[in-house]
Amino acid sequence: MSPLSPCSSTLTVLASATRLATPCGDGELVWHAWGPVDSPLLPLVLLHGGSGSWTHWVRNVEALAASGRYVLVPDLPGFGDSALPPDGADADALPQPLQSGLDRLVGARPCVLVGFSFGGLTAGLLAARYPQRVAVLVVVGAPALGLASRRLPGLKAWRHLKDEQERRAIHRFNLGALMLLHPESIDEQAVDIQAANVPRDRLPGRRLAFTGALAEALQEIRCPVHAVYGWEDALYQGCQALLEQTVRAASPSLQRFEFIEDAGHWVHYERAAAFNSVLLDILSL
Repeated sequence: MSPLSPCSSTLTVLASATRLATPCGDGELVWHAWGPVDSPLLPLVLLHGGSGSWTHWVRNVEALAASGRYVLVPDLPGFGDSALPPDGADADALPQPLQSGLDRLVGARPCVLVGFSFGGLTAGLLAARYPQRVAVLVVVGAPALGLASRRLPGLKAWRHLKDEQERRAIHRFNLGALMLLHPESIDEQAVDIQAANVPRDRLPGRRLAFTGALAEALQEIRCPVHAVYGWEDALYQGCQALLEQTVRAASPSLQRFEFIEDAGHWVHYERAAAFNSVLLDILSL
């Protein structure tokens, strides 16, 4: 974990996990696992968003594991505690080390792959490149559909600030600008997670998120695909109908497109119970 201290509830979830590691470039790809490793159900792999780590899923992993699933959550290469990918510095550099890691951890078993935001793009690229690995793909708040501009909604710089409280104030502001809809959703846990994650983001730029790379990948994917977005996602304000139309047009294998009401981009944190219910319903199909 980061030297910055997350809140006690995050540490409690971490304490219930098993830490695993697989090779990645010059170091390790760090994973955390919950649930029974010998579950007869397909392993559930959760990929976090940009400037994130496994903690993007802190309000979901235990409920999902309680359903009987073996839940694996990596810190993606170049984020959190994981080393940089061996080649490249964008989403297309991540499928290979993830696939190699899953080969070691679950063998040839196909997985249910769920990716949030940048992790949704990564998940789509992995499913297109390694179709035997992914039995079901779920993208959550994903970009790279040819709709988003490079102008992220009003984010403020923080690295130049020396005072920790000033930094936390900016992290709180940025969470409200991009990630979470309601001020009350930006609690101390969310700020702690943001403060711990963003200094460890070593993949700046991420050009592919502003292209149609995910839409192109979805055209190739033949496993069942599901999409979940917060209705008030800052990336798609005012164009929800176009978003749904674009995903449906891009994915011949789309089974379900779901908006979760009263939620922003980080939908599975802000409306964790609703999201967990939707995902478990998808997994029951």
